[in-house]
Amino acid sequence: MNMSLFSLQVIKCKAAVLWGLKQPFSIEEVEVAPPKAYEVRIKILATGICRTDEHVISGAISTKFPVIVGHEASGIVESIGEGVTTVKPGDKVIPLLLPQCGKCSSCINPNANCCVKADLTGKGVLSDGTTRFTCKGQPIYHFVNVSSFSEYTVVEETSVAKIDAAAPLEKVCLMGCGFSTGYGAAMKTAKVTPGSTCVVFGLGGVGLSVIMGCKSAGASRIIGIDLNKDKFDKAKSVGATECINPKDYTKPIHEVLSEMTDNSVGYTFEVVGSLETMIDALTSCHPSYGTSVVVGAPPSSKMLTYDPMLLFTGRTWKGCILGGWKTRDDIPKLVCDFMAKKFDLDPLITHVLPFNKISEGFDLLCKGESIRSVLLM
Repeated sequence: MNMSLFSLQVIKCKAAVLWGLKQPFSIEEVEVAPPKAYEVRIKILATGICRTDEHVISGAISTKFPVIVGHEASGIVESIGEGVTTVKPGDKVIPLLLPQCGKCSSCINPNANCCVKADLTGKGVLSDGTTRFTCKGQPIYHFVNVSSFSEYTVVEETSVAKIDAAAPLEKVCLMGCGFSTGYGAAMKTAKVTPGSTCVVFGLGGVGLSVIMGCKSAGASRIIGIDLNKDKFDKAKSVGATECINPKDYTKPIHEVLSEMTDNSVGYTFEVVGSLETMIDALTSCHPSYGTSVVVGAPPSSKMLTYDPMLLFTGRTWKGCILGGWKTRDDIPKLVCDFMAKKFDLDPLITHVLPFNKISEGFDLLCKGESIRSVLLM
């Protein structure tokens, strides 16, 4: 196998480590082990700041500490382990929070994408049960098989998508989560129909991507909902026909929407990750033919209580992880669509920061002052 001796060495590099719950990021020198068989070591060049990463800090999503989070990224293959055949050093790639092993029941089924190899429960290790990161003599855990807040990371071959060599990595990193999740929720999971009415709860980066998907699918009316009115202009610029703030009304939001649309909401999308908003979104779509899609990552270990009559009358309630895309097959195609100018990612990227400004990027997110901040390594 043609691998340089350098590729077999441990790499020392900078990474943002979370040592514990509700602690700040600490920029540390970490050791990144070489890739084992069927693994790939990637030099991360750009990574987006996503609300899901903040959920780890707050404890809304459980994982093991210490951990390197980050999951929306792009980079270049630095080295490959034995048996890797689909990428080679120098390839531009997007690491995948949702693998595609091609063998499990989800991968084989044309309508599913939640591969059995996905780490959605916070195990924090690769398939052999170990981590590739160490810092100050102790192991550092992985996050959803990606851990992109590090200058180098190691992922399994099933968690890598090779992309167009001409793609601008500082933009297409959003394909690793935010854009793909929202756009696919409309296009692939909901299968929004031309002329329909859609409602999007939550106008962050993923919510805006849902709007872009609804517009591409031909929806005639797209209503954005958020408590932050500062997000309305951006939502309209990417396709929302109108935006409302629930606080402006005394009636429940589902009644407001029913009156606004003459009870014709075909599709609703919950892009907040709030149990209350999930019920609001379900209640707001048409009782007989409406489809509501849960897009925002739900909080860990929380149970939801709802009236089953909401479903009995004919509604469809669907979950959606990473837009329903089969990641290794579909993410490269989405990159090609971007290169063909079928959609624009610029409206989603409001800040570009150096990696050492990661805490500033999270402050912008928590204050509602950014859509997507991209960190350049």
